[in-house]
Amino acid sequence: MMFDWIRPRELTQLGMLSMNKRNIDYIARYNDRQAYPLVDNKLKTKQVVDEYDVPSPKLLQVVREQHEISHFREQVANLNGFAIKPAKGSGGKGILVITGRDGDDFVKPSGSKVSLAEIERHLSNILAGLYSLGGSPDDAVIEALVRSEPMLARYSYQGVPDIRIVVFKGYPVMAMLRLATRASDGKANLHQGAVGVGLNLANGHALNAVQFDRPIEQHPETGLTLTDIRIDNWHYLLNMASRCYEATGLGYMGVDLVVDAEEGPLLLELNARPGLAIQIANGQGLLPRLKAVEALKRPHLTPEERVHWAMTCAGAEDIPEPHRSIPALEPALQA
Repeated sequence: MMFDWIRPRELTQLGMLSMNKRNIDYIARYNDRQAYPLVDNKLKTKQVVDEYDVPSPKLLQVVREQHEISHFREQVANLNGFAIKPAKGSGGKGILVITGRDGDDFVKPSGSKVSLAEIERHLSNILAGLYSLGGSPDDAVIEALVRSEPMLARYSYQGVPDIRIVVFKGYPVMAMLRLATRASDGKANLHQGAVGVGLNLANGHALNAVQFDRPIEQHPETGLTLTDIRIDNWHYLLNMASRCYEATGLGYMGVDLVVDAEEGPLLLELNARPGLAIQIANGQGLLPRLKAVEALKRPHLTPEERVHWAMTCAGAEDIPEPHRSIPALEPALQA
């Protein structure tokens, strides 16, 4: 059932995590700053997670110097689709997605066209640091195009939907699906108008949906009922997210996944400073879930055990048993 609009005075009762508390009690406390480069640079992220069996979109090319831009033309000559990303970009800035060709032009998800010269200028801007954190010189990452799994794709508008999972000390504690809209210009960015759909941690079923922090029931463009959404391979997706803890050592992070039509689940990126809008999408606060993990007297040592604990706390049944017994379960992760 869709939750009512949450008023500010109700936030404390729901256990909402504030920005200050997130920054001081969780990010500063549990995230070693030496690990930040692993998630702030998409190239380093791809390399480190690959060692922990977390797949990501295929890397086609890396452009590090201006003179290498000329090689890009050769690389994409026979490609109908690809994605260009700043290695150190954030918030989706500087990402250019191409989904097709029209003669000499390239076609974006919206149907608008860009020329090769415009793409090469975009690459040059990336190298100059236009989209990087702090404006430092950057690398351009060219990846294979992600084509969303059809069931999820039909809920989104001109963009690939992604799944954000907040992972704390290796435990998945909250999740949402982000769907592109006309307002978000085909990007899964909630601040730009994408739809956030809270997901039950027990089974990947939709709980609530919001746009611009206000509850909605249907996608504004597709008209589909959002609470009908069911995410397949949910257990596997949570295990992927949990494995990112071993890969990076970050205690508090956001893990962004997509489900490709051919490759299956893939990691898009990691975020050491995940936003708090996921709480509004779920109609629940993060604090009780974070405190439940902190209260564990015997933390679980493997991703499988942590996922089993989290899903069971959220009410899941008939999930695969981990290899060893787990501590008594806590009720705080109930959806």
